[in-house]
Amino acid sequence: MAGVFLSLGSNLGDRRLNIQRALEQIAALPDTSVERVSSMYETEPMGYADQPDFLNAAAMIETKLGPDEFLDHLLGVELAMGRVRDIRWGPRVIDLDILLFGDVEMDSPGLTIPHPRMAERAFVLAPLSEIAPDLALPDGRSPSEALAALANQRVRRADEE
Repeated sequence: MAGVFLSLGSNLGDRRLNIQRALEQIAALPDTSVERVSSMYETEPMGYADQPDFLNAAAMIETKLGPDEFLDHLLGVELAMGRVRDIRWGPRVIDLDILLFGDVEMDSPGLTIPHPRMAERAFVLAPLSEIAPDLALPDGRSPSEALAALANQRVRRADEE
């Protein structure tokens, strides 16, 4: 079983429910279980600013699936939930990103592991530091150490609704 860390985000519809539904669908994948899930964090959009704020979370998943097969399933979850990819970094019902996949390192046209921009995104690091405070990122820092370097990005823990 590989330990996989995911980033989940939503800024359309019932954002919290979208993330919960995505986690339920991931848990239903073959040979896969959701081990830990962070709190929800509210963040402003990056890249394309003319859109609603996001709710983000991180999850630790255990799976026997390989990286490409797991990604195919995640893309299927996004598609089933109505994800449309028409504006880069635009609004989305659900966004599922593989951050780390055990000790796998790969760079293919459809998948790069570790995620190349995770240490640049507070919306990834804040929830990741909650569920895996001792995790070593590819640069050797912990998620909290990397987050401290991003003081210009605002992330706040979203209260339960």
